This record gives sequence, C-alpha cells and structure tokens, in this order.
Amino acid sequence: MGDIIPLHRGGEKMAKITYYDIADYFISFSNVTNDLITNLKLQKLVYYAQAWHVTIFKNRLFEGDFQAWVHGPVLPSLYDDYKKFRWKPIERDDLDEKSLQQIRNKIGEEKTEFMEELIEEYFTLSAYELERLTHEEEPWRKARKGLSPDQPSSREIQIRWMKEYYDKFREI
Repeated sequence: MGDIIPLHRGGEKMAKITYYDIADYFISFSNVTNDLITNLKLQKLVYYAQAWHVTIFKNRLFEGDFQAWVHGPVLPSLYDDYKKFRWKPIERDDLDEKSLQQIRNKIGEEKTEFMEELIEEYFTLSAYELERLTHEEEPWRKARKGLSPDQPSSREIQIRWMKEYYDKFREI
C-alpha cells in the first residue's frame, strides 16, 4: 500500500480519512435526504468513492481492499459493520445534518466536492442498478474471472485495475 499520500491542507496535515468516514458520509446524506440506503448500496457507493479517488487523485481515499463478491465489490469489514440490517435500510439515528457537516470539515473542501460529485452521479441509482453497473465493469470482472456467477469469492479487486479502468472515462 505504498500509494498512500498524506493528506494536507495549507501545509497542515489533515486527519486520516477512513472508510468509516466515507460510509458515515453516505449514511448521513441518506438520513438528511430521507433516501434510504442498504448495505448493498453503501458497499457500491464506497467502492466508487475509492475507485474514482484513486483515478482522479492518484492515491487511495482510505485503507481497505474490496473483494469481488457475488453481488459486486465489497469491503468485508464494512459489510460486517452493517450485515445485521441484511437487505433492509441502515438505521443510524446518530448520523444527521450535524454529523454530515462534521465529516465535511474533517475531509476538507476538495474531498467534500468530490463526494458531492459522487452523490450526484451515483446516489439516485438503486442498489440493484449499482450492482449491475459494477458487474459490467472490468475491475470486478477481472477478479471474478473463472468463477460461476453464484460462486462465493474473496478475491481482491486490485486498486490498479480500478485506476486503469476508470481512467478511460475521465474527462479531458
């Protein structure tokens, strides 16, 4: 994981961003907008945050490796955090407008703009639409190569595959 670059703002080192921060951002946004979010949808949104961040900024947004599960990319530790909700919406009353603002302050203006663009692009899609989208894309397909559609897998989706694939779609 040598591709991690410390985050800086005006010469000061910023707090390290974790996948918890990114997940909490999406859940807070979900609560503020009353647009429910499931674990499946959360996984895909966090995946796209990592994939696009590594493509645009040339470094990881957070530590953690996605696996190519049957229903798309999954960060196993994040999945474990919310698996009790199964297919139902995630309920987190502690995440609201105030917590959303706190996360924005922590991640800084540039990352907040990045997150808002992700929300604009992906948040309105259903969990199923996001799953289908990831199934059509190379990073997940590469990691699943040779597996049957319903075969469980813990194969890692390589960060470089994400960058190579999504780089093709960057606006020039």
